[in-house]
Amino acid sequence: MKCIKNIKASKSYDLNEIRRTDDIEAEQKVKSGNWVYIPKSEWKNTVRKVVKQVEPTPIVEQSVYQEYTASEKQLKSKKRGKSKE
Repeated sequence: MKCIKNIKASKSYDLNEIRRTDDIEAEQKVKSGNWVYIPKSEWKNTVRKVVKQVEPTPIVEQSVYQEYTASEKQLKSKKRGKSKE
């Protein structure tokens, strides 16, 4: 198997298109002058997407919990105030 890259645009192939083909077909295409051999590593880079690992953002649960409990306390105190009136 050989890796080849298109250097001239045509109807059926895009410019800089990279293909992996058998030796005979690759040799024929390179002889035509529209394709060139490339290293396998270049083909691998186009086929395999680089996965970037994203660090998760830290979640501050305490502050959210404290805000919730504070607002809850305010509601309870408002309810108590209304019932006394």
